Amino acid sequence: MNDIYVNSPLEQFEIISILPIHLGALDLSITNSSIMMFLSVGVFLVLSQLVGVLGNGFLLPSRWQFVLEGLFHMLSAQLKDNIGKRGDLFLPFIFTLFTFILLANLIGLVPYSFTVTSHIVITFSLALLIWVGKLYFGFRMHGLKLFGMFLPAGAPFVLGPFLIILELISFTITTVSLSVRLFANMMAGHILLKVLTGFAWTMMTVGGILYFGHLATLATVFMLLGLETGVAFIQAYVFCMLTVIYLGDMVSGGH
Repeated sequence: MNDIYVNSPLEQFEIISILPIHLGALDLSITNSSIMMFLSVGVFLVLSQLVGVLGNGFLLPSRWQFVLEGLFHMLSAQLKDNIGKRGDLFLPFIFTLFTFILLANLIGLVPYSFTVTSHIVITFSLALLIWVGKLYFGFRMHGLKLFGMFLPAGAPFVLGPFLIILELISFTITTVSLSVRLFANMMAGHILLKVLTGFAWTMMTVGGILYFGHLATLATVFMLLGLETGVAFIQAYVFCMLTVIYLGDMVSGGH
């Protein structure tokens, strides 16, 4: 039974306490998940330092400056297309959110590391933060008029209660859909890589003609690893673009 658990592809998602810290009933322990989150933030700060110090004042940007500026302009263009001039107000948040998710996804691809975005509690916390934030900006910009977005203009009065219920469900369900999309994609990809890697290891240890068969499985793993790298970028991009769309709805008041 223990062998089955050790070889389980779900083992990689286990949260392990590294430094136990308990304040009464409050658990503030340092875990592998929190370390990876700190590492993601640290890598971003180092890259920003490389751009700010090494890339500052040069006519030709460094490679790190080129990468970060490319991401910055890409997100800036998306904000202007969806929100307009007010999009610059959200650019620091969207850029930070994108780089954090992207680095967390990429670091999770390193062997023996931990993918924090493969846990629903992390992705749901981010989605809930975005939901509360968009609600705040909606009321800040439109006040109580924001409630008008729950009843489409020109809708028949008889269908009003039904449409309001549907709009409320649509408004709140975005938190679940946003978090599940990122969590499910990252978790599924890592499970597939773990299963194929274990399959290749089993074929290699069995020996015989299966020893040569494991080479094809490893080749598949490396190809999937490249695919997962692309998925890490795409999922970070999709998460942020949906966030931009949700914020755009609040800025326009749902119109």
